[in-house]
Amino acid sequence: MGFRTDEAKEAAFTESNKRDTELLAQVQPQDLIKFGLIPEFVGRLPVVGVLSDLDEDALVEILTKPKNAIVKQYQRLFEFENVKLRFSEEALRAISREAMSRKVGARGLRMILEELMLDLMYTLPSQKRVRECEVTRDMVEKRNATLALMEKAG
Repeated sequence: MGFRTDEAKEAAFTESNKRDTELLAQVQPQDLIKFGLIPEFVGRLPVVGVLSDLDEDALVEILTKPKNAIVKQYQRLFEFENVKLRFSEEALRAISREAMSRKVGARGLRMILEELMLDLMYTLPSQKRVRECEVTRDMVEKRNATLALMEKAG
């Protein structure tokens, strides 16, 4: 009797989950009736759709691409204090990985960013010499965003 490692367990679960998703994508109305749903209810379902989990690239895109993306909102907030806020690519990926590990999806991205940026938003107005701030991967992983001071030349 062999014991599986954590990686093997996760790979088996992922493979099983993938097969389940593929099977669900092939569900027909008569399958739902056999499962126990009443025909009147099944007849009112115009489309049966299956969604898969978002991957890291999709979450990064959600953070940055839309017109009202969360990252853009924070950058605009910091502009009110005359500070240019930047996020490194590694930081965005770390935020996405955090959302995936917490299993909160795209809705959890705002929560993660709020946890990260809360102290920074309260300390920033008192820092008159700060002109630029970059959020790095280390800040995200340690859950501690600190000001990287960069004085304006001149």
